[in-house]
Amino acid sequence: MKAFKRMTAIVLVIAMVLSVAGCGNQPTGQRGENNVTNGAGENNNGNGDKKDPVEIVVYSQLANYSGEQQGWCAKLLLDKFNVKLTIIPDSDGVFDTRMEAGKLGDIVVFGSTGNDYKRAVKNDMLLDWNKYDLLNKYGQYMRDHMGTALEANKKLTSTITEGESNALYGFGHSVALSSESHEQFFYTWDVRWDLYKALGYPVVKNLDDLVTLFERMKEICPTDENGNPTYAVSIWPDWDGNMVMYVKAFATAYWGYDEFQLGIYDPDTGTFHDALEKDGPYLTSLKFFNTLYQKKLLDPNSMSQTYTEMIEKLKVGGVFFSIFNYAGSLSYNTDAHMSEGKYMYTMVPQDAVPLCYGMSPYGGNRVWTIGANTEHPELCMQIINWLCTPDGYMESLYGPKGVTWYYDDQGRACLTEFGKKAINDKENTIMTEEEAGIYAGGTFHDGELQINNTTWSVNEINPNTTGDTYDNKYWRSILLDSNYDIQRDWTAYTGAETMGEYMETLDYRMAPAIEYTEAEMDDDFELIWKQVTTCIVDYSWKAIYASSDGEFNYYVQQMINTAIAYGYEKCKKWSQDEAVKRHALEEAERTKK
Repeated sequence: MKAFKRMTAIVLVIAMVLSVAGCGNQPTGQRGENNVTNGAGENNNGNGDKKDPVEIVVYSQLANYSGEQQGWCAKLLLDKFNVKLTIIPDSDGVFDTRMEAGKLGDIVVFGSTGNDYKRAVKNDMLLDWNKYDLLNKYGQYMRDHMGTALEANKKLTSTITEGESNALYGFGHSVALSSESHEQFFYTWDVRWDLYKALGYPVVKNLDDLVTLFERMKEICPTDENGNPTYAVSIWPDWDGNMVMYVKAFATAYWGYDEFQLGIYDPDTGTFHDALEKDGPYLTSLKFFNTLYQKKLLDPNSMSQTYTEMIEKLKVGGVFFSIFNYAGSLSYNTDAHMSEGKYMYTMVPQDAVPLCYGMSPYGGNRVWTIGANTEHPELCMQIINWLCTPDGYMESLYGPKGVTWYYDDQGRACLTEFGKKAINDKENTIMTEEEAGIYAGGTFHDGELQINNTTWSVNEINPNTTGDTYDNKYWRSILLDSNYDIQRDWTAYTGAETMGEYMETLDYRMAPAIEYTEAEMDDDFELIWKQVTTCIVDYSWKAIYASSDGEFNYYVQQMINTAIAYGYEKCKKWSQDEAVKRHALEEAERTKK
């Protein structure tokens, strides 16, 4: 799991009203904003009569939602573009069905640049952004600020078509302006710091020590706030792919080897550890989770629950640990918890070498595109362009400007009082008319943009500020407002003000950003790959739930035997070849610096 820069703002009368209503007497200090010239926000027919909204179908392979976009984001899009979004998520057969129908969608978001993306390019299912001069007329912000990412997409087209075309079909996610620095740490090792403090800050050197720590935490905190049993770890199967997601991600967090194809990859040396390597990172990580299960430290519902169900348990203190901050501190650290001295934050075992990722001006592999057969190419381009402008990206992340966030007179990004409530308790904060003006309807979470992709890296500087990134965890206004005793205890113990500052003092690996595209699979190999990866995921879960070491070893051997029978060695060889390609690109990138 790795799972929106200078904006030209849309100045509408209604936005001015919202700013006054949402901010009260808070200073706005808007910086560097000019009128949009791409037509965004025009939703009448020139005679003062409002047109019927236009339906824009978004097929997103990253979406976890199906249906019409709801809530405050739907209202933003209606006001700015007079559109309604209908989200189509990916599931078995959806891509093939839409390809056969000849229309993937109006806006199309790919989860990778793998086979589906390649098929769409080769079958002319995507719109060239230079057609009808679309980029120049309606995508000016992207054109002026994302040039490297756009050129990377044209090069990808040339590679896929073997030089027959260099059409521009879009750009990859999480774009940065340069590759000089790395993203914020993704694997943050969040633990219940209050319990760690209560135990006397025991030294945790390795995985055995971590298990012991969890056992001791369970002893002093056996139940959550609702009286249900607590667990060290609660995981979920929603995002399993070639392997069990949380297992491979844990290997990345501990050894600093990146999950890659059908195994784990060392970005320093280029060494590829296949998933079934004896005593390799994946199987060692798998055994760690089985140990937790045998000791009743792993949530027994992990295999059957959703991510959302897991988060609800964490919010009431049912989980002690997460390698991801989005599934740990960001959901647990409410004002109510911290005022009670309860806190989740970073504590990395001494032997761990977490991985971080270099910032990429090329963009990632989750691609924003427009369907070739859309009837509304201009609107699609305007919407994507808006998501790339600083304030548009901010609104997609944090809600309507002036209602949930604003810029102060020092150029800092700030949350309004209502915004603090909304961001910190998304599922329970109602966007009522009294508090949120015309953006009423449902909870803040209900209204979040359901496409589930990013444009800019959240670690990139928002140019409408005096130095804040798009990631609100690192806004100066928020960091200076953090003043609970338990937070000060973490700072006193670690000597750091923030997670990032603490992590920089540790050993870690960095995977440089590169323009990597995996080789295409033919239909026969794709079938073999699916059979092998399904086998590995299914038997991995069986091994996690083994009641003894003997049973664990049995399921692992069954996994190996079955995967080999399906064609594992061919998948392993393909992955090794891809690792060689990746390492060559990384070495070339390192020589540029």
